[in-house]
Formats: sequence, C-alpha cells, structure tokens
Amino acid sequence: MGKINGGRIVAGGLLAGVVINLCEFVVNGVILKDRWANAMRVLGKPAGYGATEMAAFVLWGFLVGIFALWLYAAIRPRYGAGPKTAVIAGVAVWVLAYLLAGIPTAAMHLFGRRLVVYGVAIGLVEAVAGTVLGAWLYKEAEPVGGASTPAAGD
Repeated sequence: MGKINGGRIVAGGLLAGVVINLCEFVVNGVILKDRWANAMRVLGKPAGYGATEMAAFVLWGFLVGIFALWLYAAIRPRYGAGPKTAVIAGVAVWVLAYLLAGIPTAAMHLFGRRLVVYGVAIGLVEAVAGTVLGAWLYKEAEPVGGASTPAAGD
C-alpha cells in the first residue's frame, strides 16, 4: 500500500472544488438568485453578495473538495480504489458539510424550508460528483526505494 499523495489530494480536491463551485453558482447564483435575495431581505441583510462573501463561498467550495479527496485517500485501503469508494467519501462529506449544517439553519427558520432543502439536495449531487471526478486524478505515492508489495499469499 502506498502512502497518501498530498499533491494529488490537492489537485483532485481543487478539481472537486471546481465542480462544487460551478454547481453552487448555477443553482444559488442563477436559478435561486431571487429567492436568496428575498430571504436575505427578510433577515434585514443586503440582497446581494460582495467580493468578501463571494471569496468565502469559493474558498469553502475548494476546502470541501480537498477534504473530500483526503477522505477518499484515507478510506481507499479499506474500500478499494474507484468510483464506489469516491461515492462513499462524497456522501460522508455531504452529511458533514451540507446535511448537518442545514439542520440548525432549518430549525432556526433562518431561511424557508424549501430553500434549505434545495441547498442540501444539490449539495448531495455536487459533493458526490466532485469527489468522483477528483478521485479520478488521485494516485497513491510510490513507496520509497521502489519496493514492491508482496504477492497475495506471501
């Protein structure tokens, strides 16, 4: 078994982050833009987002992608390499970053229930799709000295 490849985690995580950020932009910045503006006005906040808020959202998307790839690399020895393991990692990240975060938001009635449900639902799609795509780039680091692993049964 090779060591976790940090460079590939970052590269795959950034690719996953691109998927997450594109989905977030299309869904929240285009399709649900007016609903989000209304929700913010109800809270007494400005309807639009400034550069600082947008930078924070984009950074969040990339950090979620990098975490998803780290998790994929960490569970590969147990579940094996491939898309099935990437889906497992993506769902786990979705639970942590989207589902659990949506529960208190919905419970406090900060935003309409539908808006929260839309965010959690699209989060499942983007987290899994991003993780699967990012995992496609991931390869474990070669053992130091080029040592090969023993054959099965050795």
